[in-house]
Amino acid sequence: MTNYMVVGSGVSGISAVRLLLEKGYPVLLFEPKRCESQQQAEALREKMKEKVFEGRPDLIRAKHLLSLAAGDDARPKAASFQGIDICVMSPGVPLDTFSEDFIKSGIQIIGEVELGYRFAKGALAAITGTNGKTTTTTLVGEIFKSVNPDTHVVGNIGVPYTQEALSTRDASLTVAEISSFMLETTDTFHPHVSAILNITPDHLNRHKTMECYIQMKKNITKLQTMEDVCVLNHKDPVLREFGQELIREKKCRVLYFSSEEALPEGLYYADESIYLAKKGDLRRLMHVDEMKLIGIHNYENVMAAIGICLAMGIPLENILDTVRNFQAVEHRIEYVDTVRGVKYYNDSKGTNPDAAIQGIKAMRDPTILLGGGYDKGSSYEEWIGAFDGKVKKLLLMGATREKIAQCCEKLGFHDYELADSFEEAMERAFFLAEPGDAVLLSPACASWGMFENYEQRGRVFKDLVYGLKERYGA
Repeated sequence: MTNYMVVGSGVSGISAVRLLLEKGYPVLLFEPKRCESQQQAEALREKMKEKVFEGRPDLIRAKHLLSLAAGDDARPKAASFQGIDICVMSPGVPLDTFSEDFIKSGIQIIGEVELGYRFAKGALAAITGTNGKTTTTTLVGEIFKSVNPDTHVVGNIGVPYTQEALSTRDASLTVAEISSFMLETTDTFHPHVSAILNITPDHLNRHKTMECYIQMKKNITKLQTMEDVCVLNHKDPVLREFGQELIREKKCRVLYFSSEEALPEGLYYADESIYLAKKGDLRRLMHVDEMKLIGIHNYENVMAAIGICLAMGIPLENILDTVRNFQAVEHRIEYVDTVRGVKYYNDSKGTNPDAAIQGIKAMRDPTILLGGGYDKGSSYEEWIGAFDGKVKKLLLMGATREKIAQCCEKLGFHDYELADSFEEAMERAFFLAEPGDAVLLSPACASWGMFENYEQRGRVFKDLVYGLKERYGA
């Protein structure tokens, strides 16, 4: 019997443990975060007991539960690994936390996504990239559902793969949003169709170098064959060359999409329409006014989704019907409301400069921009350079506000203010905005330190907008 150790007691970790318990495997759960007090350590133990151990104590060696008390070393002792065969790492836990100790102990290291894949059935499409993953994954999921109700949408989108894996059947369709963190720990993971939407600098505080980050993204094709397809953004020079490499080495088939030029084969955007070129045949699929999404980046997401679904064998009619009716996902250039003639947009998912650039590009009105947050080591020159006369005022908050302000001064952009809190930034935005303006939350930074995640940040933004409307009217 294989003995597992799951690292991380968040949503992914708990889901992984539940899957293993249901399949009858012994599991040990380890939470690597240092507890600040003995009371916090006890609370963590109780949380684990409540969520993991109820019902199947015979399968868990509860006495070996590893939980850090105040002052404990952040690394488990080597003796703790005795009898462990496979370690399942939650994606939020850096791989170098103690992977060297695991390797020395002869333990195989896999990720939660890899574990889910090993128990899943049916056809799989997997989507990665720096930006656009959630919108594209959600859209692909809706298209899949239009032909097959046995569809599962999993991964970085908020539903652990291990949560859905045992519900899949041979006829199931699964689409997975896959982060670079998840691709650090795949082994047998093999999507029938993969997609890399784009690659721009992100998460360099964890991956250390851009080269490493790029390689993690490329890992999504690692086990694909010539019976599989990889959908790539032709506009991205790294991905354009990677596609040629895949073709030369006959690793898998490649389908390109582009928002910049007509392609002899693939999908492209031109004249405000999306075209499909295939074996000398050119077909205009739709005008972008037929869809509810706005912005070039969303047209790229749509082309990627169309390519993925065509490669998965979905009829074109189903694909286009779903695209026409698809609404923007929450927190991604999401229209919230209009207050006193000012439109408010929630782009909290703009957690890096490149994503936030797309938010700016989508705005058609003079914009009050809310930016700043956790510092992931990003550079903000391109983001500020993309303001292009649209940004009337930049309101900065969080740990990066001084860093971004210095960048603004360097580039000659002086229409910014510093705020001590999110609420203060919102109040200033309300009083600065005039009828016909837009207020955009697109921070170019992660939310950590001020919020639990970008979803909470977006919800707070929306609540504040609704509060303004109650007080001041439409």
